[in-house]
Amino acid sequence: MDLTELYEKGEEKLRQRDIGITLGAVETGFILRHDRQVLDRYTFRQQCIDGPEASTGCRVLGTDLETPVIMSAMTMPIPAIMENGLLEVALALKEAGSLMWTGTPIPKDLKEISETGVPLAANVKPFEDRQKIFQGIEQILDAGARWVGIEIDAGQGTKVGDRIVASGCAPLSSRELKEIRNAVPVPLIFKGVLSAADARKSLDAGADGIVISNHGAHTLDYLPHPLQVMDEILSVVKGKMLVIVDGGFRRGSDVLKGLAFGACLVGLGRPILYGLSAAGREGVKGVVQGITAELKRIMTMVGVPGVDQVSQDILIKE
Repeated sequence: MDLTELYEKGEEKLRQRDIGITLGAVETGFILRHDRQVLDRYTFRQQCIDGPEASTGCRVLGTDLETPVIMSAMTMPIPAIMENGLLEVALALKEAGSLMWTGTPIPKDLKEISETGVPLAANVKPFEDRQKIFQGIEQILDAGARWVGIEIDAGQGTKVGDRIVASGCAPLSSRELKEIRNAVPVPLIFKGVLSAADARKSLDAGADGIVISNHGAHTLDYLPHPLQVMDEILSVVKGKMLVIVDGGFRRGSDVLKGLAFGACLVGLGRPILYGLSAAGREGVKGVVQGITAELKRIMTMVGVPGVDQVSQDILIKE
């Protein structure tokens, strides 16, 4: 199946099941509509004469990947889609040369996932019971994950429509983030940065990277799309931290826009779920490889030889 078929079939199957609620958004649903509107504001400046042979490979925090397209942090929907779903996703992403990022709850089989050989990152929520944060970090490290992520944007839990789906959280302080930094010997990523102020505090706390993200429309309503705040955030980061972005990215063209704004990696959430629901392991692999092929094709036609050589010069704002 091609990308369009995977998306259509996967979404249709998910919406027929209870787990389909996760495809929704907090309260009014504004974010999902707005994400697409922002991405569609940019067109490409074609530069096809002497077009380079583009490469999508990259090395990020010591991890070699064949694509900048990775899985955004999530756990909960995947086991409900199919038996051993997380392991199937891990194997698919390994075959696609990508990176897997689990969310909360931390998978009980995280060590088994890590042992597949897929590059693995794993997240912890800002639990009100702070001891649970450190217990989660220990579990992640024991499993052999390469990166640890902290969901700084989930201080009020998560919500779909009018329904709270994750509770028992509280915002973290800068002091607490520094304590977490001291407890993590591997790269530490703060997920959910959407302002220069939080980027500066992330840098001061010692984060190795940030994920610029509106959390798949599951935290606060009326959050911006990451592209709207990336310039102000990058002006603070200045190459001192890894920058990852997610939020409504669906095609290779979307990914290239994220890279053009300064991201090193672009995360996929719902597309991974669509691929898994439509065709299992092969569906997930097909989504990542399909988007990567589109990305490489467009890079060649806009004069970009590598994913670390993309700039906003290739974009025209509507």
